Amino acid sequence: MNNRLMDYLKKPFAYAIVFGTLLTAANGYVLLKTYMIPSVEGRVIEAQDDSYYNDVIAVEPSQSEITETSYTDENIKIVINTIRYDNTNVYIADITLSSASLLKTAMANDTYGRNVTQKTSEIASTHNAILAINGDYYGANSQGYVIKNGVIYRDTARKNTEYDDLVIYKDGSFGIVNESQVTAQELLDSGAVNLFAFGPALVSDGKVVVSQNEEVGRAMAENPRTAIGIIDNLHYVLVVSDGRTTASQGLSLYQLAQVMQQYGCVTAYNLDGGGSSTMYFNGQVVNNPTTNGNRISERSVSDIVYIGY
Repeated sequence: MNNRLMDYLKKPFAYAIVFGTLLTAANGYVLLKTYMIPSVEGRVIEAQDDSYYNDVIAVEPSQSEITETSYTDENIKIVINTIRYDNTNVYIADITLSSASLLKTAMANDTYGRNVTQKTSEIASTHNAILAINGDYYGANSQGYVIKNGVIYRDTARKNTEYDDLVIYKDGSFGIVNESQVTAQELLDSGAVNLFAFGPALVSDGKVVVSQNEEVGRAMAENPRTAIGIIDNLHYVLVVSDGRTTASQGLSLYQLAQVMQQYGCVTAYNLDGGGSSTMYFNGQVVNNPTTNGNRISERSVSDIVYIGY
């Protein structure tokens, strides 16, 4: 076979190698941009005041009473109980507030964007949070409404509207909505202050609304979990469970819903779980966060829910 023919046969093969290399690099970049590379879209917008709340804005008192499992001042009462539920350690914060303004959210690095993350404890410490849990990890997605502290950051509805959103209104009440039925601006106009687009709803009207086999995507049935619920006016429950370790196997969504119902929640909602599940109180992490059970460590997240001034 002459050299000219050999060169002719080699060219398509070389083109295929170059094309395959470029395609692999492009796909790798897309994955990195989607899941790892931070994409800053703006700083947190500070509201001019807290006038979107219905009640009086609470002012930090000069004195408070703090123990390892409780915090009390004239506006806030927090009691943390640790229970054992189906071979799982569950941390339950029972919270009573004098003002809806004390239930807040915060973003990692005070920045809105994709893959901008910090540990729950770091965000909480920056904002002088008394109590905090991880939020809905809005930054892992490019869709789904983002409303934080009375500001719309993203008004693109989720394409997959299988799960509803949790809305916290300016009077401190909770509501469950579907993004296919309402715009972000309509929610803000109706009094929405914070919104969480994770799910699913766990309890509605005091009844468990998830099935025994329901799960989030491809998640395992037994996981570390995070949830938020309301018992009555300005009376809330924040719950985090450990999981994926020999000491604590984790909960299913149905088990988590049962815990929320048993504590009197009329509405309860599932937040980001797994390695994200973290509860912070009085300057330290209360639970044992872990992704795969190999070591106890916090996963960095995009946002938190917290109690503070």
